[in-house]
Order: sequence, then structure tokens, then C-alpha cells
Amino acid sequence: MAARFLPGNRLTLLNSGAEYFPALIRAIDEATHEVHLESYIFEDDVTGREVADAMARAARRGVTVRVLVDGFGAREFADRLQPRLVAAGVQAMVYRPDIARFQLRRHRLRRLHRKLVVIDGDIAFVGGINVIDDLNTPHQVPPRYDYAVRVEGPLLTPIQEAMHRLWELVLWAKLTRRYRLTRAPCKDPPARGEQTAAFLVRDNIRHRRDIEEAYLEAIATAQEDILLANAYFLPGRRFRKALHDAVRRKVRVVILLQGRVEYRLLHYATQALYSKLLTAGIRIFEYRRSFLHAKVAVIDRHWATVGSSNIDPFSLLLAREANIVVRDGNFADELRSSLQGAMQSGAHELHAESWKRLRWPSRLLRWASYNLVRVLVGIAGYGRKP
Repeated sequence: MAARFLPGNRLTLLNSGAEYFPALIRAIDEATHEVHLESYIFEDDVTGREVADAMARAARRGVTVRVLVDGFGAREFADRLQPRLVAAGVQAMVYRPDIARFQLRRHRLRRLHRKLVVIDGDIAFVGGINVIDDLNTPHQVPPRYDYAVRVEGPLLTPIQEAMHRLWELVLWAKLTRRYRLTRAPCKDPPARGEQTAAFLVRDNIRHRRDIEEAYLEAIATAQEDILLANAYFLPGRRFRKALHDAVRRKVRVVILLQGRVEYRLLHYATQALYSKLLTAGIRIFEYRRSFLHAKVAVIDRHWATVGSSNIDPFSLLLAREANIVVRDGNFADELRSSLQGAMQSGAHELHAESWKRLRWPSRLLRWASYNLVRVLVGIAGYGRKP
């Protein structure tokens, strides 16, 4: 596993956009030399325009501002927001523009799903929150429920290095020298706190399974409890086996999932696994109060992760993802308490008996969805079964 844990960090957990965007915009407004942002979605809504305006203000006062968004998730960015940002002096690019939208090609599934920001080499934001208003939830009940982490300390170095590396890669792919990085990388930031954490990415070259392996190692060594919260949950056989093994060791395993239907295929494919998971002794809760978008976990009250990676084949096998893994009891307790509060106020527990009584058309729908996802992953060039 490529996790490199660094001590001396100060980590602030941010619950959804209500806490994240004020902190982000304030940091951008205080930037003195560099703002670098990556996002899967950058929406032209109230929040998106507020973030764009903050970046434009920074660029006008001489700060180097870079923005990289995904061509599918932010497919309207190039027409709506990019011209305004570029006119203000912001360096803006699109990762894999979604040109052939209705053609199924394997590279179209390899998206930029990271949500990262680095400001002045002093502050970073890592998590699962896109640049989109929490109330902008088409076909879903608002607000969007998610997490991010404000990072200060030595962990800034690998975060910044990863963002610079991808920026240069996109420049190379576009065969252009425009927006080349000219500023030398910042020196290693000093210690700002007492928390230990690692920064992990998933890509299709050197770090294909780093995030998944971090999960598996933590699950394999769990002694008391495992709490996972995921918007999209379709784990592979190794992951499911690790959870089953944990239950056999008398570890309490609880999974909080999205209870509302966003993408029907993934929703029903996930439910195809419910019966076996529940029968094994794993507790499953569906969050139905609003739109769950979180991708977090807490294990044994001292290990936690917050990031962009779902536990599904698209995140674990295809997309570019980024997670922070934290070894700190206080941080883990704070995240755990937040999740438990959400479960108590807006989640419904499922039971094995009810899933065993599903009629055959419902069972057929779920297993057909599961197998179709397997086919799609196979088309993308990965033979391992989800």
C-alpha cells in the first residue's frame, strides 16, 4: 500500500456545503499567490457563481488561479463559466471533454472525480463535495449531505504534488504549453497540529488500488466496529469477504447508504447484495431524509477516511479519486458522531427477513442490474468481477 502517514497536521471536518463553501471562499479571498482547484462538477448555480467570483477576484489581484474540471461532470462549464473565468485571468481547463456523449467507449468512464483545492501551499481542502449548491439536487430531496476536510500541515505537500502532476499531464495531452507551471513547488509546510494522516489517490497507472487497499487493511485489522457511509456501494468480492470476515471476528459492521434513487442501475445493483450482507450479520441503513453523497468511513474510533471515492467499480477501477486517511481518535469520534446523528434523524434500518420475501420480479430486476454493471466494467477493460 502506498499510504505515507505524516504527523503534525491540523484537520477540520466540514459537514456539507453549508460549512465547506464559506471556508473555501474565505480562503480564496485571503490567497496571496496561488489557488488550484479540481472538481468533478462545477455548476453554474448560486454557489458555483460565488466560488467563480472569488477565483476571479483572486486572479485580478495577481494570484495565480488554476481550475481543472471533468468534461462529463461539468459538461456545461466550458460554455457557461470558463469564458468568464478566463477573462478575469484564471487558468481553466477541462479534463477529457465529453464530445461523443452517446458513444460507449472505455475512456469515457475514466473521469476526474477528485475534489481538491490547494491555496498558497498552506491550506488544502479534500473531500467529496463538488462545486454545486447543496439545494441544487435535481430529482432528489435537498440538501445534499457530504463531507470535506480542511488541511493544514505537512500533508499539503503530497496533495499539491498530485494536483501539479495532473495539471501537467492534461497540458501534455492537449499538446499545449499554455498554463505551464512556472512557480517552483512550495517548501514542505511546518507542523500545524498533532494529527496524523495520509493522502491517497487512485489513477490508472501507479496507484490503481491504493484507496481500496487502505480500506481492506483497516477492515482486516478492525477489532470493535466498522461504520461505512457511501452514496454508491457495489464492493468487489475481496471487499465483501473482508466485511464478512470482520463480522465473524465479532466486529460490528454498519453501512449507511443512499435510500433515494438517483441512478437506477447502480441503486438496484447494490440492492442485489443486500440479502447476503444482511444474512451475514451486517447492518444496513438507508438514508432517506435527503440526498446522501458522502464517501466516508470510521473504524475502531481511531481510523477514518473522507474523500471522493465510492466503494463501487467506477471509483475503485476507473476514475481518478482522492481520499484523506486519518489516524486520530478525536477526528474519528467527530465523524462518527456526525454519521450517527444523521442515521438517527434520517435513516431507516433494513432487515434480512424483508429482503428474503421479495417477489421474483423484484429479485430479477436487481440481479439483472448487478450483472449489467459487471458487463459495463468488462467493456471498460477490467476483468475482475465487481
